[in-house]
Amino acid sequence: MTSDTSVGVLVVDDDPLVRGALTLMMGGRDDVTVVGEASDGRECLDAAARLRPDVVLMDLRMPVLGGLEATRALHRRPDPPRVIVLTTFDADEHVLGSIAAGADGFLLKDTEPAHLLEAVKRVAAGEPMLSPTATRSLIDRVRTVAAEDRTSGARRRLETLTDRERDVALAVGRGLSNAEIAGELHLSVPTVKAHVSRLFDKLDVTNRVQIAIVVHDAGLL
Repeated sequence: MTSDTSVGVLVVDDDPLVRGALTLMMGGRDDVTVVGEASDGRECLDAAARLRPDVVLMDLRMPVLGGLEATRALHRRPDPPRVIVLTTFDADEHVLGSIAAGADGFLLKDTEPAHLLEAVKRVAAGEPMLSPTATRSLIDRVRTVAAEDRTSGARRRLETLTDRERDVALAVGRGLSNAEIAGELHLSVPTVKAHVSRLFDKLDVTNRVQIAIVVHDAGLL
């Protein structure tokens, strides 16, 4: 930091009006100080090495070197500054790409000044900060990945079954009783019970509801 109480900030944006507005917003404060500006990612890397800011406010789309590439390069350095990506774009790929590159925060340029200043201080202290839309993007992505993992895992488990066992599993998933399964598949009830017992072992479950869950997760219901 620039002092015991002030956070040093490097403002990086190819639009001089944006840089000027951000610098003006943070001017005259005791707790946040703009130590420099840069108009592209290459200038950012040079300025960060020279000025040693605590936090970099990083635009994404810039000439010469973009914000993601610059963030990634900063993150590889020893004792790198914290990076807050500040952009007009909140698409999922920008959120995920920024965090993967090493950003500690992701905010939109229309963020209220007070919230932006608070974010700068909190990120400097080691606390990540995301806009509400960025947080939602991450939650949705995690849920999607988890669902994909459940689906692929369930399908792998069902691949261990014989064709007949799979038929019985699907019928169990539909809520049919052993007698109903026997009638539908032209099997005896004892044979159906034997298949269900093998399903418990092969699918590593302990009851019929869990069989149904595996079938559901595999996308077969």
